[in-house]
Amino acid sequence: MGQNINLAIFASGSGTNAENIIKYFENHERIQVKEVLSNKKDAFVHQRADNLNIPSSTFNKEQFQDASFIKRLEDIDYIILAGFLWLIPKFLIKAYPNKIINIHPGLLPKFGGKGMYGDRVHNAVIESGEKESGITIHLVNEEYDKGEILFQTGCELTEADTADSLGQKIHELEYEHFPRVIEEYIMSRSK
Repeated sequence: MGQNINLAIFASGSGTNAENIIKYFENHERIQVKEVLSNKKDAFVHQRADNLNIPSSTFNKEQFQDASFIKRLEDIDYIILAGFLWLIPKFLIKAYPNKIINIHPGLLPKFGGKGMYGDRVHNAVIESGEKESGITIHLVNEEYDKGEILFQTGCELTEADTADSLGQKIHELEYEHFPRVIEEYIMSRSK
């Protein structure tokens, strides 16, 4: 048995994925969520973290871009991005090589890049007449949505689908797969 592996979750919004990940690892033998960090002090993810007894804090753009930000992550082994919209600074990517995991609500490399998140992705998928969409779980590098892909799965689109109904399908895939893929990736690297 190795030592515990600590996760920090970065989130910008309501935190449904963050909550799902926290619950998934609640009684895990090795992996635990240590904290939630957000760039929005009024994001609902803070309430979810609080309800699950996980510390959460907020940071601003200036703090995030400063290399001293790394001190906030002293006991953190992996960073999980769960609906976090800022580009990760180079110093963090260097400090956490292949240890920052993101989820994207589309099948990369399609519909990725700066500004492509949430309903923007779903609308673009529908407007382009795609027959399927899905999720991509990938490592983070210095460019939006360009890191190595760890996992993808899709769902079919019907002509009746809207951004909302597609969003629901995508959320279900996220809840089903994101925590498991995180676990499998981390455990495969810590043997």
